[in-house]
Amino acid sequence: MTIQTRTLGTTGPQVSALGLGCMGMSALYGEADRAESIATIHAALEAGVTLLDTGDFYAMGHNELLIGEALRAAPAARREQALLSVKFGALRDPDGGWSGYDGRPAAVKNFAAYSLQRLGVDQIDVYRIARLDPDVPIEETVGAIAELVEKGYVRHIGLSEVGAETIRRAAATAPISDLQIEYSLISRGIEAEILPTVRELGIAVTAYGVLSRGLISGHFTADRQLAANDFRALSPRFQGENLQHNLNLVEALRKIAEQKGVSVAQIAIAWVLSRGEDVVPLVGARSRDRLTEALGAMDVVLDEADLRAIEEAVPADAAAGDRYPTQQMAHLDSER
Repeated sequence: MTIQTRTLGTTGPQVSALGLGCMGMSALYGEADRAESIATIHAALEAGVTLLDTGDFYAMGHNELLIGEALRAAPAARREQALLSVKFGALRDPDGGWSGYDGRPAAVKNFAAYSLQRLGVDQIDVYRIARLDPDVPIEETVGAIAELVEKGYVRHIGLSEVGAETIRRAAATAPISDLQIEYSLISRGIEAEILPTVRELGIAVTAYGVLSRGLISGHFTADRQLAANDFRALSPRFQGENLQHNLNLVEALRKIAEQKGVSVAQIAIAWVLSRGEDVVPLVGARSRDRLTEALGAMDVVLDEADLRAIEEAVPADAAAGDRYPTQQMAHLDSER
């Protein structure tokens, strides 16, 4: 299989058309197997995946250390092809609680210093604040990252989960490569205003949640018991009647997938890939099996009839429940 490539906007790097989101290897989805996680990163690099996405707050630095370990153990050629996308700014406490976001310039540089050390690299390829700090103008946060670019510690500036007005203000401050934001068959809120804005400005989209945290992967069942430390146990889309409604959408999608001889996950990822050359899906595979399945989406060709059938099976706004609990939704500038 040849991995296709896409470019992160007019100012960003060329990356693999599928990226690997590594968060689940450390946090929020129950226990993960460290050895299998590292093997999955190695398998992704071997297959031609270049974009690895993380956050410095994923298990309080654990995820960055994991990626750093995986890169050190990888062959030099594979290690050099890796492009690291890092989110920063989320504040945690020792109990794992969330305390807001910090986008002050001094904090930006402090976060970057720790990430460079944990990852074991001299430069971060794309750096972005995870959520807008309501107390700090985006111009100040982006300006601080721009200073890191000038000094060679960061290559490109990204954004995450911000709305159209914030995107414009950020882009007027410094070149922006991409916006990382949730985008999937059942999370299409960006299509009305955000997607047209980034396209007008030449900014790409790195889409996370393309399988809606496994909900539309075809592998999630109504009777699945979630661990206490699994984020989905609190997610509205995984609760009660919402869950059953959403799984009914998955079954409708499964019929289309079976007709094409592919899996539900593959057709869901292929749909995101079909949204445009400026959209790069991040797949949150935690094992080599799931990675192999996700990579198979690259070979799925959706024609106009397929796309119409998918839209009929899973219409826009068909999902039941918000994508985050109420308190976390309040932090999403993209939803305001």
